[in-house]
Amino acid sequence: MSAEIKVPTLGESVSSATIARWLKQPGDSVSADEPVVELETDKVSVEVASPEAGVLGPHEVEEGAEVEVGALLSVVEAGTGTAPKPAAPAPAPAPAATAPAPAAPAAVVAPTGGIQEPKPTAGPLARPATPPADIAREGHAPLPAAQKMMTEQRVSAQAIGSGTGKDGRVTKGDVMAFLERPTEPAAKPAPAKAPARTDDPREERVRMTRLRKTIASRLKDAQNTAAILTTFNEVDMSAAMKMRADYKDAFEKKHAGARLGFMSIFVRACVTALKEFPAVNAEIDGDDIVYRNFVHMGIAVGGPSGLVVPVLRDADRMGFAEIERSIAGYGRRARDGQLKIDELVGGTFSITNGGIYGSLMSTPILNPPQSAILGMHKIQDRPIAVGGQVVIRPMMYVALSYDHRVIDGKEAVSFLVRVKDAIEDPRRLLLDL
Repeated sequence: MSAEIKVPTLGESVSSATIARWLKQPGDSVSADEPVVELETDKVSVEVASPEAGVLGPHEVEEGAEVEVGALLSVVEAGTGTAPKPAAPAPAPAPAATAPAPAAPAAVVAPTGGIQEPKPTAGPLARPATPPADIAREGHAPLPAAQKMMTEQRVSAQAIGSGTGKDGRVTKGDVMAFLERPTEPAAKPAPAKAPARTDDPREERVRMTRLRKTIASRLKDAQNTAAILTTFNEVDMSAAMKMRADYKDAFEKKHAGARLGFMSIFVRACVTALKEFPAVNAEIDGDDIVYRNFVHMGIAVGGPSGLVVPVLRDADRMGFAEIERSIAGYGRRARDGQLKIDELVGGTFSITNGGIYGSLMSTPILNPPQSAILGMHKIQDRPIAVGGQVVIRPMMYVALSYDHRVIDGKEAVSFLVRVKDAIEDPRRLLLDL
């Protein structure tokens, strides 16, 4: 008895995947729910497990091939892990008799007996190539006023051709009409073909993964489509750091291991600001702007295949502990490549934290179709003026990149100032101020 291993449902709007690598080979013993193949989609990597214990059959699809949802990948046969002997190759079919070569097609002959050739097509401003000497004989000689203008403008009678005067003579109006016509643009030279690149022996060429190509395409589309602008501010992290230091132990004890970090404070601050400035949480759909009365917060995290953005559903209804647990869970599963596709779609606003890698300032790129993204950065002690005195404070630069088609500059700056105010005085978050 055998069980089939097929491509599972991959999530909303995802209908195909690429075979990234086979984790088990034909003849290997597999356990129930043990991963046997890794698929890569436009959004995330997915491991497909064996439905039951047994021996893996032949691979129906090779690595690198693209497969649709429901396609057969392999089968699991009941038994031990002894690799089956490969089947004997089928005998080659007898070569078919050599068919005579088809006769060459006959040339198309015109009715007159000669070979018919296409006639050249004249350009839009092409004129009969009648020699100037013949124009006068044909009655196309320009009138005196026309001849004077033609001499001044250095226009030949051959270029103008037949006129609108009596017997086809060229008038002054014909010359003026000719001069007002747009000139035919010169044919553009074909772009030079880039020379083939010669790899250095010390270089290593690796094909881009499907996920990396999708990330590159989406980011480039965002730059080409949205009118991206970035506004900056700086936040004094003193109050947030003090609150974290004062309550982190009690917080972790009460909330079953959830650790109090800065990300939950920023998420709550953004939720408060998004309620006040709904355009920052909106998106463009054709000729419409869609405003939302909820917040699905995307949190950018690094994974083995690149940056992914899992989504906190209804973040506006979450407390600090739930936000921290969710973000920690997403981070672990992103590192293990276990995020599900449904967890990566549907965000309305995103936060990315380059500070964990040491970034002091950056301009984040939008995550389409979202209209804004907040960038957090490294906390660094800097001298600032407070009450007329220079003091050292832990400061963080924050950046808001936004789509200027939806969000005005005043809204973007005011949104970022509201986030700054909430971080610098976290009591505002508890009082909904």
